[in-house]
Amino acid sequence: MTIERTEPATDAAERAMLEGWLDYHRQTLAWKCEGLSDEQLRTASVEPSELSLMGLVRHMAEVERGWFRKVLTNEDAPPIYFSDEDRDGEFHLTEADTYQEAYATWQAEIETARHNAARFALDDLSEGKHRRTGEQFNLRWIYTHMIEEYARHNGHADLIRERLDGSTGD
Repeated sequence: MTIERTEPATDAAERAMLEGWLDYHRQTLAWKCEGLSDEQLRTASVEPSELSLMGLVRHMAEVERGWFRKVLTNEDAPPIYFSDEDRDGEFHLTEADTYQEAYATWQAEIETARHNAARFALDDLSEGKHRRTGEQFNLRWIYTHMIEEYARHNGHADLIRERLDGSTGD
């Protein structure tokens, strides 16, 4: 599979621009994982960090789930990889964990996110609230936050990928 990344048009309307940049950053994370073995994808960046590319994919599946299911639509969507006992479970990988499973789960969460977001206008407030602050968020804020979240973690992915095989690029 070859990941194609497309930047949004420079004259796109606001929603198309936000959705375009979010998709671009989703594609960037997939691109950073492309062509690596499960063993490489499970490899932590540097000790003592447990940060790995597969862990980032699993983390972003959780983030998509949290914002677009729990907060936006108030869905009762329990965590996939973490628990109250293991708050960083998405980064605690074993030999049994595969990229195929992590990628499929992440893509399913992205598809659900798109479906859920389609029901809302940018100014519409979420039906749910943030678990810690109790705040509601409009869809514009969620999109902007997700772009920021992916961009930050894609920076991590750049460094991890370079350490694994020397590949660099934006």
